Amino acid sequence: MSAADKIPSSRPSMDESLTETRTPTIKDVAIDVEKRDLETPEHVQPKRSTLRSVLLVATCTLAMLINISAGTSASIALPTIGAAFGTSQDDLQWFVSAFSLSGGCFLILFGRLADLHGRKKAFLIGSAWLCIFSIACGFAQNTIALAILRALQGMGPAATIPASLGILAHAFPPSKARSIAFATFSAGAPMGGAIGFVFGGILTQFATWRAIFWFMAGLCAISFTIALFVMDADVPSTEKDRRVDWLGAFLVTAGLALLIFVLGQGELAPDGWKTGYIIGLLITSVVFLAAFIAWEKYLQDHTEFPPLMPLTIWTRGHGKFAVMQLIAFFEWSGFLSWAFWATIYYQSYREFTPMLTVVRFLPMTVTGILCNVAVALVIGRLPVHYLVAIGCTLTAIAPLLFAIINNSAPYWAFGFPAAIVAVFGADFVFASGTIFVAKVALPHEQSLAGALFNTLTQLGTAFGLAVSTIVHDKVVKSNAVKEGFNVAPDGSGAPKEAQMMGYRAAQWTAFAFPILAALMGVIFLRGVGIVGHSMGGGHEPETNENEKKVRDEDKDDGEASAPQTHLGSIPSQSPNTIHHNPQESVMDEKTREEPSSLSPA
Repeated sequence: MSAADKIPSSRPSMDESLTETRTPTIKDVAIDVEKRDLETPEHVQPKRSTLRSVLLVATCTLAMLINISAGTSASIALPTIGAAFGTSQDDLQWFVSAFSLSGGCFLILFGRLADLHGRKKAFLIGSAWLCIFSIACGFAQNTIALAILRALQGMGPAATIPASLGILAHAFPPSKARSIAFATFSAGAPMGGAIGFVFGGILTQFATWRAIFWFMAGLCAISFTIALFVMDADVPSTEKDRRVDWLGAFLVTAGLALLIFVLGQGELAPDGWKTGYIIGLLITSVVFLAAFIAWEKYLQDHTEFPPLMPLTIWTRGHGKFAVMQLIAFFEWSGFLSWAFWATIYYQSYREFTPMLTVVRFLPMTVTGILCNVAVALVIGRLPVHYLVAIGCTLTAIAPLLFAIINNSAPYWAFGFPAAIVAVFGADFVFASGTIFVAKVALPHEQSLAGALFNTLTQLGTAFGLAVSTIVHDKVVKSNAVKEGFNVAPDGSGAPKEAQMMGYRAAQWTAFAFPILAALMGVIFLRGVGIVGHSMGGGHEPETNENEKKVRDEDKDDGEASAPQTHLGSIPSQSPNTIHHNPQESVMDEKTREEPSSLSPA
């Protein structure tokens, strides 16, 4: 039996009498499902003034700003922190990676909890948590304490970011307003980068590096206070079974944490990758992640217990959901690796002060904001693969320029154009990617879907830093030995020329990642089409048999509760059966624009 045969026959044909009916296509019902989504309890919109809507978007954007600035402000202070604690250059990456690592590991769990128990609640808890541990970071007295506190600090954005995405997705149904809201949210990234760099540099140079963490705590307090008053009250989840897959949460969190730890420490261990505990932890991480996938599949296929992450979510949008995740992963691997090594190059090799380094990154802010304005304007007109390909290619130019940089050339020759183009990929991919994810995800999994997207960006950051550090160290040691120098395991003591060769190699590595992301966008996203705007000036998605099965598997989640948002839950004989008349069909066809291959599954 085809997917269309499973849909209740109730829609009259234009060519038949009004008393006759025909079986609607999957495409017909997909549009009706999208309309019904807006009528479920999760989509019942409270009366909200324009001012409150603006403040709601601003609060979510502030959360993104804090998330990014918490990383960039620490990055600009790395040399100063390293000098204060006597930390090697290689170990400095852990002050950045620890934050990304914990955030990436807990995003999936916290996204799921936000969907189940309330997104506003998750946002407030995450903001308070980040505030507390930002204050604590400012009082750290040694390297280990700061690294641990940074890891705990990263758990705050792991709650606020997926909650923000879910809040925006449900506060703004598919429309131009949603595209603007998500583009504004994405603009929080370049603004956060600028604020982190500027204030991080000012506070580090003229006060103390500890003040940057107290500054972050102040921003968190502001975010918490505004959210308390402007965010809509949480609506109970429509899912019937709200149990949490704690075993799955443990397996994926432990597996990811161990994997990223190994990637970061493998090169720095006493015997490198041959060190016993590195091998053991690598095997353990792979076993944990494999067990997580097997456990989730078992729950999905053989039990009624809800998995932490339904594996079918990766097949949404004809499998383009998974492709978008990988593109985000590689784009962030390249973008943040470039930013990290550019910062080290300016401060350690060129010996610039933090403020002089900050000034060289400022063009990123203006470009980043303009990029998100552009996304808001064209997301409803331009196919997404163009945005991804153009953005990632421009990002790749930044590490390319630093890989071939002439140290005697002025800033305007290499540094300035690199700062201009670096953010294109990150902003284009994040804005279009989150809109895409919100479109293909089911209403009760918006925060989980957003969490997966952000998990890949966070893990991409840690992965890119780990791989580029390995390449940097190998090249530095190799060139130092050729010149007759004995260098320490961390690369210290190497001559300037060897250091420069290491920086170039790290930037070539960073260059490869966004190029790969661009190629994936061109090859695999061509069929997605336009992802912005729908339901009144938008683009109608199609569906297929595979995605019908995806929705069927969620059929039992809430049949006794509010009307469901997937095709499998439409009863053949019930008050919710979809009835149409020819006039309505004509109006529907007139108001819909050319469809893309995107599915709402």
